[in-house]
Amino acid sequence: MFNVVDNNHTQKYFDQVTTIANKIDKIAVEEIVSALVRLRQKKGRLFVLGVGGSAANAAHAVNDFRKLCGIETYAPTDNVSELTARTNDEGWETVFEGWLRISQLSDKDAILVFSVGGGNAENNVSVNIIKALNLAVERGASILGIV
Repeated sequence: MFNVVDNNHTQKYFDQVTTIANKIDKIAVEEIVSALVRLRQKKGRLFVLGVGGSAANAAHAVNDFRKLCGIETYAPTDNVSELTARTNDEGWETVFEGWLRISQLSDKDAILVFSVGGGNAENNVSVNIIKALNLAVERGASILGIV
């Protein structure tokens, strides 16, 4: 028989979920949704970037945006062969930037970044994502983020 130590666990969990959900900036969420609608209307592509656990979130998001939203979507981290070749040949700092250049990132496209604040120990920044964002600015692509 299962012995429940804390019979209020479920309620506490739901209370925490509600508290967190109520803190989400709903206007920012609506702005991202509007940007994604515009992206689909102009037949742009969505490139989802993430490192570590955020790379796993990016891979899952690719499926959802393609299947559920009809948006052509890619995550550079899904192509392990190219990712590791670029890392080996060019370095980790430019891996996403190089991938986006070859993909011919344009002003019709958007980048979505998933991040929980990792990066190098000194600056708490993922340089590879920063370089990709700089390219997006240079090319006029939209930039979206979930942090």
